[in-house]
Amino acid sequence: MASRRLLQIGGATVAVGTVYYLYSAGGNPQVAEKKLEHDMSAAGARLQGKDLSAKEAQKKGEVWAKEAGATLDRTVDNVRGEIKQADSIVTSKMHEAGSKVDQLKDEGTKHLKDAYKDTSKELQQTADNFDKTVTKKTAEAKSGISSWLGFGK
Repeated sequence: MASRRLLQIGGATVAVGTVYYLYSAGGNPQVAEKKLEHDMSAAGARLQGKDLSAKEAQKKGEVWAKEAGATLDRTVDNVRGEIKQADSIVTSKMHEAGSKVDQLKDEGTKHLKDAYKDTSKELQQTADNFDKTVTKKTAEAKSGISSWLGFGK
């Protein structure tokens, strides 16, 4: 009984498969036969580990990985070049800034020295004028006091 049931299931499967292939081939038995042969060889290759589509996918994956790696390498090289260029620009600007600071320092020192000389000169003149005025007023005061006391000039 089991073999009879197995025969019925097998027959039904063959009938359904035949109808499927005929339908997908548009009713042409030769095309259906070719499609069935193709599917059977593909299934056999998969079972044996000789799946052509997997090999093709692996090859395409390897090609894609090489292309992606090359693109990544180019991008890294471009970024390194831009970093090197930015570094040289920053270094150049630092040297320019250092030169400008030195120039401003020298100018500031010169201005301070000039201001010191001018201030020193003015202070010396003011001190001399003060000294002359004190001497003159002292002499006038002495003569005034002497005349009061009768010592006259």
